[in-house]
Amino acid sequence: MAFTFLTAEWRNLIFANYAIDRQVLEPLVPYGTELDDFNGVYYGSLVGFYFQHVRMFGAVAVPFHQEFEEFNLRFYVRRKTETGWKRGVVFVKEIVPKFAITLVANTLYGEPYATHPMRHTWKQEAQAQHIQYDWKVGSDWNHIRVRAGLTGQPVRPGSEEEFITEHYWGYTRRSGLKQGESRTSEYEVVHPQWSIFSVHDYSVHCDIPTLYGNTFAPFFEQPPHSVFLADGSAVAIKSGAVLRG
Repeated sequence: MAFTFLTAEWRNLIFANYAIDRQVLEPLVPYGTELDDFNGVYYGSLVGFYFQHVRMFGAVAVPFHQEFEEFNLRFYVRRKTETGWKRGVVFVKEIVPKFAITLVANTLYGEPYATHPMRHTWKQEAQAQHIQYDWKVGSDWNHIRVRAGLTGQPVRPGSEEEFITEHYWGYTRRSGLKQGESRTSEYEVVHPQWSIFSVHDYSVHCDIPTLYGNTFAPFFEQPPHSVFLADGSAVAIKSGAVLRG
């Protein structure tokens, strides 16, 4: 039976979306899933956002760990089930500023978290909002930032924004319990549909080789296919199946 192991709010999510060669992503695809594409493009998304009101198991607030930034690189997969396709995400790496979160995520859930100094800036003017997330790599501050409109719009059915934001499952490769066994953890991310804000201009500065390896670097040297801002919402993370093969 599924249970909720985390509730929170995700706010002001910046998505910068890049086309990545499937041969780079294939070795990272967890057992039981396959790469998912949008109109023949395999996307990797750099995502910056803010966690608020974090609760474990729906009720337990961990002191000093209820609000923090996150930045991640993720790509998109799907899994065939008896009731249809489950569309999900796989994280290459998730960066947070809290070591305890990294420790728990890595140890208990096998999620690829890393701890870096982080900060954020939210500003609103008469005509636009400015959202920025920063993370430190060595001595260099990296960032993702946008200047976006003030009025959000519903996600258009069939749009790239719908594909990027409405993968409601997560998949994580785990070590097999027996030699030669493949194992994948599945979890569900429950949230309402988000509003999308058009981006007037943006800047992305990310040390891709250091964070993700040289094989990813060429795909982020070109401008992203798209950049947008989503308002976010309350979310609940629920346990799912364990896939073994």
